[in-house]
Amino acid sequence: MILETGRLVLRELEHGDFPALCAILQDGETMQAYEGAFSDAEVMEWLEKQMRRYCEYGFGLWAVVLKGTRKMIGQCGLTLQQWNGSEVLEVGYLFNRDYWHRGYATEAARGCIDYAFHVLDACEVCSIIRDSNIASQKVALRNGMSKADGVMVKHYRGVDMPHYRYVKIKGE
Repeated sequence: MILETGRLVLRELEHGDFPALCAILQDGETMQAYEGAFSDAEVMEWLEKQMRRYCEYGFGLWAVVLKGTRKMIGQCGLTLQQWNGSEVLEVGYLFNRDYWHRGYATEAARGCIDYAFHVLDACEVCSIIRDSNIASQKVALRNGMSKADGVMVKHYRGVDMPHYRYVKIKGE
């Protein structure tokens, strides 16, 4: 276990999580910000990337598990991402659509932000969110993040995707 919140446990993803991860990453509506669902190979690549991050950095996107049922309902965690030529610490989240609108993303992200500040001693944490992903932007705002100046355009799957950066500074 990496961290625990009121209703959730966050732990490292493992190969046994592949089916639960497929339920998230292969859902077209959930993956709208990524321009569509992932193939089995892309899900496996995503899973293995997180495992490499754990070894290299000690963190990555973690499995989000409901305490009561031990069911994996999403993933949330910390990654190093590029933002207009700089490397930044980002909290990211993706949840199974069956568990949207229950506050789980906000709760998990808040736990990860606290982890970044108190365990990793980070000075700031951000979320890089596609301009059209209003739900994720609302999660960032609920967690006390502020929209920073600037836009970064990512090119993915043949589409130019403007992204905003939301930031939370330690102590604010």
